[in-house]
Parts: sequence; structure tokens; C-alpha cells
Amino acid sequence: MTTINDIAKMANVSRTTVSRVLNNNGYVSEEVRKRIIQIVEETGYIPSLSAKSLRTKKSGVIGVIIPRIDTETASRVVSGINEVVAKENFQILLTDTELDKQKEIEYIRLLQSRHVDGIILLATNINDHLISTIQDVELPFISLGQDLPGVTSILYDDYHAAVDMINMLVSKGHERIAFIGVSEEDPSVGVLRKKGYLDALAKYGYAVKDSWLETGDFSIESGYEAMKKIIKNSDKELPTAVFVVTDRMAIGAMEYLREQGFRIPEDVAVVGIGASTMSQYVTPSLTTVDYFNKEAGQKAAQLLLEQLKQKKEKEKFVQTYRLIKRDSV
Repeated sequence: MTTINDIAKMANVSRTTVSRVLNNNGYVSEEVRKRIIQIVEETGYIPSLSAKSLRTKKSGVIGVIIPRIDTETASRVVSGINEVVAKENFQILLTDTELDKQKEIEYIRLLQSRHVDGIILLATNINDHLISTIQDVELPFISLGQDLPGVTSILYDDYHAAVDMINMLVSKGHERIAFIGVSEEDPSVGVLRKKGYLDALAKYGYAVKDSWLETGDFSIESGYEAMKKIIKNSDKELPTAVFVVTDRMAIGAMEYLREQGFRIPEDVAVVGIGASTMSQYVTPSLTTVDYFNKEAGQKAAQLLLEQLKQKKEKEKFVQTYRLIKRDSV
């Protein structure tokens, strides 16, 4: 394997000169710079992160923990994070918890052991063990999507987005509105979106039947099964609309309704949250909420980089959102 000393010998310069070129730091003549870069490209030399870490006490790596790698939300957030940190010559080390609470804790510890410079967590299920683990972290730490004590957090406005969605459905004449949520171990998606739904309907004095409330696990399949239970358990008083807390589950709900001969939106209106690409192309197109996930990822990265430069007070930021009205209502 080629080393920095090999590059220096080939270019007939000192190791320090090679280091200046690689780190873009300090004066080197243009002729020498071009010669070194050409040798680096020809040899395929890759600077050692571990060696750099020993010299600078920085690894140049940001740890990112996501709940599911196969979701557009995570993909957009990670894209935003990477776009910002790459400009500052940082890399990201990505871990996928697959919605496993224990893995969230294990990956936080793993990333610390790998000496990352900071951690960005997209948490889902929150419990005392996770909170305790985070409070023991002595690195810059950003929570995205959940309000966690003692760390800087970027939050989605789940409550008001849900309220606005119900207000929109009511304005279209709907009174019997069903709900498909997720586990209330998820304070944002599971609790706040449901609270917004319930509070908005209570404001209008509309009843919510237990048979209209179901939960899924973020998957399309779980949305399908939840919708099936709602229809089968509702007897003659079927809902005329269903508020689903994610687009993926909403698409599953729509599929079940179509199979059973229900027209969307004439018989049952369906709405989701997430502004997924699929939401544009299903038939009918899905009314949803855009949380600007990529921008949230960019903000998380910017805040983490600021913390790396200087210690800052813990802050909370609420991400804006946009209601996208389409043909499913």
C-alpha cells in the first residue's frame, strides 16, 4: 500500500510538502502541487484517517444513526447532512437501526468507540435507557425528529401538521375521520400526530370511535392491514376519510380500499404525511405534508459543525412544513 512517504520520494519533496497539498494548507508552488496530485492519482493513494486522527485529534467522521435505510425520509435527511459536511471535508459513517430500540443504544456506543467527531440521531422509539445513554455522550450530538433532553434538537411540527390536515378534511365536509398511527413509543409520529388529530376533531365536536383507530409499523403492508381492520370493525358507520401518519402506510390503506371497491376520494378520502415520491404517482395522487427533510438534514449538519468549532448552549429548532393538496381528497 502506498504511503505518504512513498509519495514524497516519488515527487522528490518532503513529507511535509505532500501533507500541505493533501490538506490544502500552506504554500506549495503550483508546479510541485500538480506533480504531487498527479502521483497521488496514479498510485491511488488514500490518506489514512486513523493517522490523521492521531495528529489532529479529529477523525473527520460524523456518525449518523437512521431508523430505516429504505425510506425516503432517511434518504433525504442523509443527503442533506452529507452535502454540508462534505464541504468541510468530513465523511459520514451511517448506521441503520431497523427500528430496533436496542440497536439505537448499541450504535451510539459503537460510534463513540470509533472516535467519530459527532453524532446525528434520527430516533424513533424513546425510552429512559436511550435518554440515559445519550446523556453520557461527550461528543457534539444532534437529535433530528425527536425532542430529547440535554441535546440540540431539530423537530418536525407534527402536532400542527396533523391539526391542519384535519381542518382541511373538515372543510371538505368530513366528520367521520379514521386514524392510522404508529406506536406511542415514538413521541413525535406516534403521540403528537395522534394528539393533533384528536384535538382538532374535539374542537369541532366530532366523535372518534375506537374502531376507527389503528396502528401500523411504518410499512405499506401495515397500512393495508390497519385499513382492513377499520373497515371490518366499523359495521355500518364507516369513516368517510382516514388520516394516516405516513405516506407509506397511506398507500397501503389506499390499496386495500381499492381492492374492496371503495372509490378514493368519493367514498373514502385518504391523506398521509411525508411527501414521498410515490405520493405523486399513486392513483389518485396522495394529499400529504412536506417536512423539507433534506433541509432538516442540512440544518442538523450545520449545527453539529458549529458545535465542533465551539461549545454551544443546547437549542431546539422547529422545521417548517407545507400541506400538499392532491386528488385523494
